Amino acid sequence: MTRSTIALEVPKEVAHITTTLEQHGFEAYVVGGCVRDMLLGRDPNDWDVTTNATPQEIEKIFDHTFYENQYGTVGVVNDDVVDTIESSKDNNVSRETLEKLEKIRVIEVTPYRTESDYSDNRRPDRVEFAQTLDEDLARRDFTVNAIAYNPNNQEIIDNYGGVLDLQNKLLQTVGNAEERFDEDALRLLRAIRFATQLGFHVSRETSDAIRKFHVKLSTVSQERIRDEFTKIVMSDNPRDGIELLREHHLLQHIMPEVEAAVGVEQNGSHVYDVYQHLLRTLQHAADKQWELDIRLAALLHDISKPETRRWSQEKKDYTFYGHEVVGSRVAKRILQRLKYPTAIVSCVTLLVRWHMFFSDPDEISLTAVRRIIRNVGGSENVWALIKLRVCDRIGMGRPKEKSYRLRQYEAMMDEAMRSPVSVKDLKINGDEIMEKFHVKPGKRIGWILHACMAETLHNPENNNHDYLVKHVTQLVDMSDEELENLYWQGKEAIDEAEEAELAAIRKKHKVGKR
Repeated sequence: MTRSTIALEVPKEVAHITTTLEQHGFEAYVVGGCVRDMLLGRDPNDWDVTTNATPQEIEKIFDHTFYENQYGTVGVVNDDVVDTIESSKDNNVSRETLEKLEKIRVIEVTPYRTESDYSDNRRPDRVEFAQTLDEDLARRDFTVNAIAYNPNNQEIIDNYGGVLDLQNKLLQTVGNAEERFDEDALRLLRAIRFATQLGFHVSRETSDAIRKFHVKLSTVSQERIRDEFTKIVMSDNPRDGIELLREHHLLQHIMPEVEAAVGVEQNGSHVYDVYQHLLRTLQHAADKQWELDIRLAALLHDISKPETRRWSQEKKDYTFYGHEVVGSRVAKRILQRLKYPTAIVSCVTLLVRWHMFFSDPDEISLTAVRRIIRNVGGSENVWALIKLRVCDRIGMGRPKEKSYRLRQYEAMMDEAMRSPVSVKDLKINGDEIMEKFHVKPGKRIGWILHACMAETLHNPENNNHDYLVKHVTQLVDMSDEELENLYWQGKEAIDEAEEAELAAIRKKHKVGKR
């Protein structure tokens, strides 16, 4: 074995498990991705321990465990961590602390094992417990994931050059690349995912083997493909990841519709072809660290430009009429094929369908803006639509995220969605006034409501039912002349309040009055 010593920071809850196993006469190491991430200075997402103890021996050593799989993995529950998580609401534990606790709530402890015969190109037909750590490391996918660490003596076990590959930012398989991919076809996609997440290069042998075995990805379930693809999309560099997928012939098995956009030229407002535009739009969403639905919409918003492209003799340019309508259906089909959750499918489909909402604000009314808000399902999706537009601009090669026109459009969105300063906001209405105070339908009802509105504009606390009932008791005894005067005073106050609110919106978006 290749050994070296280094001090790595392992949570005490994890070190306690390895120490306890050693105290009972067994070997124990943290292994895999957590060791890789520690050596890279990254925060591990989870912790795995490997040992020469059997599942039954592991269960005897620890108080709270569960074991329900064919691979021998035993979940060891850290009860103290569970108690802390459950009492977090009372103890005001921060979200960051909770996330760290969740990672060590359950530690997976797996016996050394060997695997053989992968008839379905995914799962081993036979899993056997091994006697040595080297046998266990030999079955792993990539060298950077085949490093073990003993927290107690700070010893690194690295039989396949994973530490050097980390230093050289190189991703390669453990042993023969073709054998590794023939065993498990998902590794084809995992290779690209790791290279993307870590910013590594793929070795020539590994890269050649991926290209040779790319068709085997079609044997993997859509759910597993989706999970790996999502990790690529949610990485810091999804543009590089998608391009790596294409270069290794894998994209055609995941989203052939995206690959169909390669080399599809656009009209004069675009610097890049459709494919490069989609990738750059996606990358800006990642640069902004926006959520998955925005990133997927960025990747798919122009997905149907290739099939809707037509040459216009009149314009001497390409047109893409209806690409957003066709594209929404295609996007839905793609995401459903990959088994994305219904909420994601629905949101992305809406964003693709309406991403062409942008037009000259001087020629669009608030009614039209409100229609867009209704079409996309409310305020949350409207701002997602704005985010998509920002990414679209950068993807076109524009230097700035927002033009003056887009800021003006945002102001109109804000204006359309603001709470209206209206008598409808009052905690009393005309029907109640007529019934309770025996006021006949007519102008006096409107005068009374506007007078009540004036009372609440500068003192919002007055907008409660009891106060307004008392106030109306006084108003109903007034003459028509007195009430009409109060009406005009109230209307003026409402107009002033509305103008002040609109001015604040325009200032927020740095635009002038339309």
